[in-house]
Amino acid sequence: MDASQLEILYEDNHLIAINKPAGFLVQPDTTGDISLEDLVKEYIRVKYDKPGDVFLGVTHRIDRPVSGVVLFAKTTKALTRINQMFKENKIKKTYWAIVKNKPAQEKATLEHYIFRDTKRNVSRASEKEVPNSKKAILSYSIIAASDNYFLLAIDLKTGRHHQIRCQLAKIACPIKGDLKYGFPRSNSDGGISLHSRQMIFEHPVKKEQITIIAPTPKDALWDSFIRSVD
Repeated sequence: MDASQLEILYEDNHLIAINKPAGFLVQPDTTGDISLEDLVKEYIRVKYDKPGDVFLGVTHRIDRPVSGVVLFAKTTKALTRINQMFKENKIKKTYWAIVKNKPAQEKATLEHYIFRDTKRNVSRASEKEVPNSKKAILSYSIIAASDNYFLLAIDLKTGRHHQIRCQLAKIACPIKGDLKYGFPRSNSDGGISLHSRQMIFEHPVKKEQITIIAPTPKDALWDSFIRSVD
């Protein structure tokens, strides 16, 4: 993948939103693999013929095996304001997740205390507060079902490390393909069936409501769920 192949969901002078494929880093790390940030900077440099370094602010991250909306800031003003909106929980994020096991309830709010195991790069969810844990809250609802899987819509209330993945695993509903959290088989593309579907927020400069929706990955299971939801 190169910069010309980016799926741009929204762009103006202040913001740019990309539909991240599963398997891509949002920001560079010690692996040295090319990241979404690298590609977006290159896209801006070429499109707008910008000399020198391109400013691009990373406002949030989603895990490498996760697909969907990632929002970047193209100006320092937008970055400062979007960061504040994330802190104040003023940006509504909806994820879709495919799970094999049906949750006990059609819809529910999950509240756990999450603590991170940095050595294994996993998070664990506990019913009770434990040392170094942080409260994690999400709401889910079952929005579609196939013969073998269920599609959940998830309203993320807090943003903890691997939050959706470990909270769903805690209720015995690991995400399809997520070996790290208990699903028995990997997906063919190496990703997991968790997709950052939608972001809704007030534009930090224009003050108008922005809704960004990311199309789901192209495979038969996602396509069947899209048809049933639509």
